[in-house]
Amino acid sequence: MRDVKGGRAVAYDKVVDADGHILEPKDVWENYLESKYSGRGIYFRSTPHGGEYLEIDGRARGGQDARDRRGLGLLGGVGGYPEKDGSRARHMRAEIMYEESAPPGAMDPHQRVEVLDQEGIDIAFIYPTIGILWESDVTDPGLASALCRAYNNWLVDFCKPYPDRLYAVAHISILDIEGAVAEMERMAGLGAKGFFLRPDLVNGRTLGHPAYDPLWAAAQEMELPIAPHVVTHNLPMTEWVNTMNPMTPGVGFGGPSTLVFGFTYLSLPIVASFTAMMTAGVFERFPRLKFVILECGGGWVAHWLERMDGKYKISRSESTLKEKPSFYFRRQCAVSVDPDEKTIVAMSELLGEDKLVWASDFPHMDAEYGVVGELKENMAGLSETAQRKILGENAARLYSLPM
Repeated sequence: MRDVKGGRAVAYDKVVDADGHILEPKDVWENYLESKYSGRGIYFRSTPHGGEYLEIDGRARGGQDARDRRGLGLLGGVGGYPEKDGSRARHMRAEIMYEESAPPGAMDPHQRVEVLDQEGIDIAFIYPTIGILWESDVTDPGLASALCRAYNNWLVDFCKPYPDRLYAVAHISILDIEGAVAEMERMAGLGAKGFFLRPDLVNGRTLGHPAYDPLWAAAQEMELPIAPHVVTHNLPMTEWVNTMNPMTPGVGFGGPSTLVFGFTYLSLPIVASFTAMMTAGVFERFPRLKFVILECGGGWVAHWLERMDGKYKISRSESTLKEKPSFYFRRQCAVSVDPDEKTIVAMSELLGEDKLVWASDFPHMDAEYGVVGELKENMAGLSETAQRKILGENAARLYSLPM
């Protein structure tokens, strides 16, 4: 994207993190939840052994066993974030508590901007941590919307000191579609630059279901992106099948393969939701809807589009799509790559240099320091124009930043 000044094309040269996170302070829902829902929020409670657990709507997340656990430092991965010397001495230690394991910049906006400066990042879009795990524990649509409003109001306050560096991505609950549209409109008015929602099945519906069309219509009208993000659940194996979610007892947890399996497999609900939206014609019905695929890496997308195009070719008579799936992706979607991906050059060539953004995932367990340098190393085979687009220009356009 270019801003023309005095007849001269000026390149957008900012580095933009398309998917950064914060760790919500423990008292967010105590301070921000509406009085109507008092006592039904998200609270950190102490265990008999000096540890902590989450209580959501009056119930321990994870059931009675949760009260026997130690710290929640790994909630969102903060216990594994490396020290400045690269060590991970605290990695996977169950006794680490939620707040004590948070690296600088995880909870405080002033520290966060210091981290951005150290990392060579100009702008970060902010997504939640506790917000990616509580929705499967809430069945009341009104409460779900209220929990989102409380978090969103806190997030606006978090970003307020640095309006040109920190941008809010609003959390919306698809349990309450009417409430979600109202919250999208409210948060857009408060400066939010996109909308995070869960990607998995809700009431047996994928995101391709027409019941969600009001969400896509609202986002299209606002010219702000929809950004499903990975979420986690506390559900038994029998229910996991119906959620498309792997981080559950008996599947993602237990034994030495826990984190490797879980983090690898966690992306599949995003792939499934994207596929459902594509094949159900969401992008055809809403041709100006902007959609960003987060925390899945980018190397799979070219193969997946080829596969969908191939299946569309042989099943076109049974499809409502007027164009092949790759057409809609290139028209209105983007995917976030990880800084350590070796396929960035190939994906830029196969998908188009306008289709890639990047994300740090700070401060989660799978994040690192020095990511901008690593990203640049893995983009070295691209033109300066393409590198500039991936570093920031594409995200600025996607999230409708002033240029």
